[in-house]
Amino acid sequence: MKSTGSSEKAIFLEALDIESAEQRGAFVEEACRGIASLLASVSALLREHEKVGNPVDTPIVSTNERIKSAIHETTSFVSRNGGFSHHAPGTMIGPYKLMEQIGEGGFGLVYVADQQSPIRRRVALKIIKPGMESREVLTRFDAERQAIALMDHPNIARVFDAGVTASSQPYFVMELVRGVPLTDYCDSHQLDVAERLHLFVDICNAVQHAHQKGIIHRDLKPSNILLTLQDGHPLVKIIDFGVAKAIGQSLTIKTLYTRFASMVGTPAYMSPEQAGMST
Repeated sequence: MKSTGSSEKAIFLEALDIESAEQRGAFVEEACRGIASLLASVSALLREHEKVGNPVDTPIVSTNERIKSAIHETTSFVSRNGGFSHHAPGTMIGPYKLMEQIGEGGFGLVYVADQQSPIRRRVALKIIKPGMESREVLTRFDAERQAIALMDHPNIARVFDAGVTASSQPYFVMELVRGVPLTDYCDSHQLDVAERLHLFVDICNAVQHAHQKGIIHRDLKPSNILLTLQDGHPLVKIIDFGVAKAIGQSLTIKTLYTRFASMVGTPAYMSPEQAGMST
Protein backbone atom coordinates (compact mmCIF):
# COMPACT_ATOMS: atom_id res chain seq x y z
CA MET A 1 0.00 0.00 0.00
CA LYS A 2 1.34 3.42 -0.94
CA SER A 3 2.25 5.87 1.82
CA THR A 4 0.40 9.19 2.10
CA GLY A 5 3.55 10.98 0.92
CA SER A 6 3.86 8.92 -2.26
CA SER A 7 0.10 9.24 -2.92
CA GLU A 8 0.32 13.01 -2.46
CA LYS A 9 3.20 13.17 -4.92
CA ALA A 10 1.48 10.98 -7.52
CA ILE A 11 -1.81 12.91 -7.36
CA PHE A 12 -0.02 16.26 -7.56
CA LEU A 13 2.02 15.25 -10.63
CA GLU A 14 -1.00 13.73 -12.40
CA ALA A 15 -3.06 16.85 -11.70
CA LEU A 16 -0.42 19.04 -13.38
CA ASP A 17 -1.21 17.36 -16.70
CA ILE A 18 -4.87 18.46 -16.52
CA GLU A 19 -5.31 21.92 -18.06
CA SER A 20 -8.93 22.58 -17.05
CA ALA A 21 -9.12 23.94 -13.49
CA GLU A 22 -12.56 22.39 -13.05
CA GLN A 23 -11.46 18.96 -14.26
CA ARG A 24 -8.28 19.20 -12.19
CA GLY A 25 -10.28 19.96 -9.04
CA ALA A 26 -12.65 17.08 -9.69
CA PHE A 27 -9.75 14.71 -10.29
CA VAL A 28 -8.00 15.72 -7.05
CA GLU A 29 -11.17 15.30 -4.98
CA GLU A 30 -11.80 11.86 -6.44
CA ALA A 31 -8.16 10.77 -6.11
CA CYS A 32 -7.96 11.82 -2.45
CA ARG A 33 -10.89 9.51 -1.65
CA GLY A 34 -12.30 11.76 1.08
CA ILE A 35 -9.03 11.95 3.03
CA ALA A 36 -9.14 15.58 4.18
CA SER A 37 -5.45 15.87 5.07
CA LEU A 38 -4.40 14.48 1.68
CA LEU A 39 -6.77 16.82 -0.17
CA ALA A 40 -5.41 19.81 1.76
CA SER A 41 -1.78 18.89 1.02
CA VAL A 42 -2.32 18.36 -2.71
CA SER A 43 -4.40 21.54 -3.00
CA ALA A 44 -1.64 23.52 -1.28
CA LEU A 45 0.97 22.13 -3.68
CA LEU A 46 -1.16 23.10 -6.67
CA ARG A 47 -1.65 26.64 -5.33
CA GLU A 48 2.12 27.03 -5.02
CA HIS A 49 2.61 25.70 -8.55
CA GLU A 50 -0.04 27.99 -10.05
CA LYS A 51 1.83 31.10 -8.89
CA VAL A 52 3.70 30.87 -12.20
CA GLY A 53 0.73 32.57 -13.88
CA ASN A 54 -0.04 32.70 -17.60
CA PRO A 55 3.22 32.92 -19.63
CA VAL A 56 1.35 34.03 -22.76
CA ASP A 57 0.52 37.36 -21.13
CA THR A 58 3.93 37.89 -19.56
CA PRO A 59 7.30 38.93 -21.09
CA ILE A 60 9.54 35.89 -21.46
CA VAL A 61 12.28 37.13 -19.10
CA SER A 62 9.72 37.84 -16.40
CA THR A 63 8.06 34.49 -17.00
CA ASN A 64 11.34 32.60 -16.64
CA GLU A 65 12.04 34.32 -13.34
CA ARG A 66 8.55 33.56 -12.06
CA ILE A 67 8.87 29.92 -13.13
CA LYS A 68 12.16 29.61 -11.22
CA SER A 69 10.58 31.28 -8.20
CA ALA A 70 7.52 29.03 -8.31
CA ILE A 71 9.67 25.91 -8.63
CA HIS A 72 11.71 27.03 -5.62
CA GLU A 73 8.59 27.80 -3.59
CA THR A 74 6.98 24.48 -4.48
CA THR A 75 10.12 22.54 -3.59
CA SER A 76 10.48 24.47 -0.32
CA PHE A 77 6.85 23.82 0.55
CA VAL A 78 7.25 20.11 -0.08
CA SER A 79 10.42 19.97 2.03
CA ARG A 80 8.76 21.84 4.91
CA ASN A 81 5.92 19.36 4.88
CA GLY A 82 8.04 16.22 4.87
CA GLY A 83 7.52 15.57 1.19
CA PHE A 84 9.97 14.72 -1.56
CA SER A 85 13.51 14.52 -0.22
CA HIS A 86 16.68 15.80 -1.88
CA HIS A 87 19.76 13.65 -2.35
CA ALA A 88 22.29 14.57 0.32
CA PRO A 89 26.06 14.19 -0.17
CA GLY A 90 27.00 10.60 0.53
CA THR A 91 23.83 9.19 -1.02
CA MET A 92 24.45 6.14 -3.20
CA ILE A 93 22.66 5.97 -6.56
CA GLY A 94 23.62 2.65 -8.06
CA PRO A 95 27.43 2.53 -7.98
CA TYR A 96 27.66 6.33 -7.73
CA LYS A 97 28.26 8.21 -4.47
CA LEU A 98 27.05 11.81 -4.56
CA MET A 99 29.68 14.29 -3.38
CA GLU A 100 28.30 17.79 -3.97
CA GLN A 101 25.71 19.62 -6.03
CA ILE A 102 27.30 21.74 -8.76
CA GLY A 103 24.39 22.71 -10.98
CA GLU A 104 20.66 23.26 -11.13
CA GLY A 105 18.32 23.75 -14.06
CA GLY A 106 14.60 24.11 -14.50
CA PHE A 107 13.93 20.46 -13.70
CA GLY A 108 17.31 18.84 -13.03
CA LEU A 109 20.09 18.79 -10.45
CA VAL A 110 23.72 18.01 -11.28
CA TYR A 111 26.09 16.45 -8.77
CA VAL A 112 29.74 15.53 -8.65
CA ALA A 113 29.76 11.81 -7.95
CA ASP A 114 32.35 9.12 -7.31
CA GLN A 115 31.82 5.95 -9.30
CA GLN A 116 32.65 3.05 -6.96
CA SER A 117 32.50 0.09 -9.38
CA PRO A 118 33.36 -1.63 -11.65
CA ILE A 119 35.93 1.14 -12.02
CA ARG A 120 36.61 4.18 -9.86
CA ARG A 121 36.37 7.64 -11.36
CA ARG A 122 34.79 11.03 -10.72
CA VAL A 123 31.77 11.85 -12.86
CA ALA A 124 28.81 14.21 -13.12
CA LEU A 125 25.37 12.80 -12.35
CA LYS A 126 22.19 14.57 -13.45
CA ILE A 127 18.87 13.67 -11.87
CA ILE A 128 15.35 15.09 -11.99
CA LYS A 129 14.50 17.33 -9.05
CA PRO A 130 12.36 15.61 -6.43
CA GLY A 131 8.73 16.47 -7.08
CA MET A 132 9.27 17.46 -10.72
CA GLU A 133 8.51 14.08 -12.30
CA SER A 134 5.61 15.17 -14.50
CA ARG A 135 5.06 13.29 -17.76
CA GLU A 136 6.45 16.20 -19.79
CA VAL A 137 9.58 16.56 -17.65
CA LEU A 138 10.28 12.82 -17.69
CA THR A 139 9.98 12.78 -21.48
CA ARG A 140 12.26 15.80 -21.89
CA PHE A 141 14.84 14.27 -19.54
CA ASP A 142 14.76 10.97 -21.44
CA ALA A 143 15.28 12.85 -24.71
CA GLU A 144 18.23 14.80 -23.32
CA ARG A 145 20.20 11.76 -22.24
CA GLN A 146 19.47 9.99 -25.54
CA ALA A 147 20.61 13.05 -27.52
CA ILE A 148 23.96 13.12 -25.70
CA ALA A 149 24.37 9.36 -26.13
CA LEU A 150 24.07 9.72 -29.93
CA MET A 151 27.11 11.98 -30.11
CA ASP A 152 30.81 11.24 -29.79
CA HIS A 153 32.92 14.38 -30.10
CA PRO A 154 35.80 15.73 -27.98
CA ASN A 155 34.03 19.08 -27.60
CA ILE A 156 30.72 17.64 -26.38
CA ALA A 157 30.35 16.25 -22.85
CA ARG A 158 29.97 12.46 -23.12
CA VAL A 159 27.37 10.30 -21.40
CA PHE A 160 28.63 7.17 -19.61
CA ASP A 161 25.60 5.56 -18.04
CA ALA A 162 21.89 5.96 -17.28
CA GLY A 163 19.34 4.39 -14.98
CA VAL A 164 16.68 4.96 -12.35
CA THR A 165 16.95 5.23 -8.57
CA ALA A 166 15.20 2.96 -6.08
CA SER A 167 12.45 5.61 -5.95
CA SER A 168 12.09 5.52 -9.77
CA GLN A 169 13.83 8.85 -10.45
CA PRO A 170 15.69 8.70 -13.78
CA TYR A 171 19.29 9.88 -13.94
CA PHE A 172 22.24 9.82 -16.28
CA VAL A 173 25.98 9.97 -15.75
CA MET A 174 28.38 11.96 -17.90
CA GLU A 175 31.94 13.14 -17.89
CA LEU A 176 32.69 15.76 -15.26
CA VAL A 177 33.61 19.08 -16.87
CA ARG A 178 35.33 21.47 -14.50
CA GLY A 179 35.16 24.54 -16.68
CA VAL A 180 34.15 28.19 -16.89
CA PRO A 181 31.73 29.84 -19.34
CA LEU A 182 33.17 30.78 -22.72
CA THR A 183 33.06 34.58 -22.35
CA ASP A 184 34.42 34.48 -18.79
CA TYR A 185 37.40 32.44 -19.96
CA CYS A 186 38.09 34.69 -22.94
CA ASP A 187 37.89 37.87 -20.86
CA SER A 188 39.88 36.60 -17.87
CA HIS A 189 42.67 35.34 -20.16
CA GLN A 190 42.50 38.48 -22.33
CA LEU A 191 42.35 36.45 -25.53
CA ASP A 192 42.84 38.35 -28.77
CA VAL A 193 40.57 37.98 -31.80
CA ALA A 194 42.64 35.18 -33.36
CA GLU A 195 42.61 33.15 -30.14
CA ARG A 196 38.86 33.61 -29.75
CA LEU A 197 38.28 32.54 -33.35
CA HIS A 198 40.32 29.39 -32.73
CA LEU A 199 37.90 28.46 -29.94
CA PHE A 200 34.98 29.42 -32.17
CA VAL A 201 36.14 26.91 -34.79
CA ASP A 202 36.09 24.16 -32.14
CA ILE A 203 32.55 25.17 -31.18
CA CYS A 204 31.45 25.12 -34.82
CA ASN A 205 32.95 21.66 -35.32
CA ALA A 206 31.07 20.34 -32.29
CA VAL A 207 27.79 21.88 -33.44
CA GLN A 208 28.35 20.45 -36.93
CA HIS A 209 28.83 16.99 -35.40
CA ALA A 210 25.57 17.35 -33.48
CA HIS A 211 23.75 18.43 -36.64
CA GLN A 212 25.18 15.48 -38.56
CA LYS A 213 23.67 13.26 -35.86
CA GLY A 214 20.35 15.05 -36.32
CA ILE A 215 20.52 16.99 -33.04
CA ILE A 216 19.83 20.73 -32.72
CA HIS A 217 20.94 22.12 -29.35
CA ARG A 218 18.56 25.15 -29.30
CA ASP A 219 20.19 26.84 -26.30
CA LEU A 220 23.78 27.62 -27.25
CA LYS A 221 25.08 30.39 -25.00
CA PRO A 222 28.26 31.11 -23.02
CA SER A 223 27.06 29.30 -19.88
CA ASN A 224 26.45 26.14 -21.95
CA ILE A 225 29.88 26.32 -23.61
CA LEU A 226 32.53 25.62 -20.99
CA LEU A 227 36.29 25.97 -21.24
CA THR A 228 38.48 23.55 -19.36
CA LEU A 229 42.16 22.67 -19.65
CA GLN A 230 43.57 19.49 -21.14
CA ASP A 231 47.35 19.08 -21.05
CA GLY A 232 47.61 22.80 -20.45
CA HIS A 233 45.54 23.78 -23.48
CA PRO A 234 41.98 25.18 -23.50
CA LEU A 235 39.32 22.65 -24.44
CA VAL A 236 35.76 23.55 -25.41
CA LYS A 237 32.93 21.44 -23.96
CA ILE A 238 29.30 21.98 -24.98
CA ILE A 239 26.84 20.95 -22.28
CA ASP A 240 23.10 20.92 -21.47
CA PHE A 241 21.03 19.42 -24.27
CA GLY A 242 17.89 19.76 -22.15
CA VAL A 243 15.84 21.46 -24.88
CA ALA A 244 17.53 19.78 -27.85
CA LYS A 245 15.46 18.79 -30.88
CA ALA A 246 15.99 15.78 -33.12
CA ILE A 247 15.60 15.96 -36.88
CA GLY A 248 14.55 12.86 -38.80
CA GLN A 249 14.39 10.61 -35.74
CA SER A 250 12.79 10.27 -32.34
CA LEU A 251 14.84 10.61 -29.16
CA THR A 252 12.28 8.77 -27.06
CA ILE A 253 9.35 6.42 -27.48
CA LYS A 254 7.34 8.82 -25.34
CA THR A 255 5.49 11.78 -26.84
CA LEU A 256 7.76 14.83 -26.76
CA TYR A 257 6.10 18.15 -27.43
CA THR A 258 6.68 21.87 -27.16
CA ARG A 259 3.69 23.88 -26.05
CA PHE A 260 1.95 25.82 -28.83
CA ALA A 261 3.49 29.26 -29.45
CA SER A 262 6.14 28.70 -26.76
CA MET A 263 9.63 30.07 -27.15
CA VAL A 264 12.50 27.64 -26.56
CA GLY A 265 15.95 28.91 -25.66
CA THR A 266 17.46 32.09 -24.24
CA PRO A 267 16.26 35.28 -26.02
CA ALA A 268 19.64 37.04 -25.98
CA TYR A 269 21.33 34.16 -27.81
CA MET A 270 18.65 32.42 -29.86
CA SER A 271 18.66 32.19 -33.64
CA PRO A 272 16.16 34.14 -35.79
CA GLU A 273 14.38 30.84 -36.49
CA GLN A 274 13.89 30.22 -32.78
CA ALA A 275 12.77 33.78 -32.13
CA GLY A 276 10.17 33.26 -34.86
CA MET A 277 9.22 29.96 -33.16
CA SER A 278 9.83 27.97 -36.34
CA THR A 279 12.25 25.42 -34.79
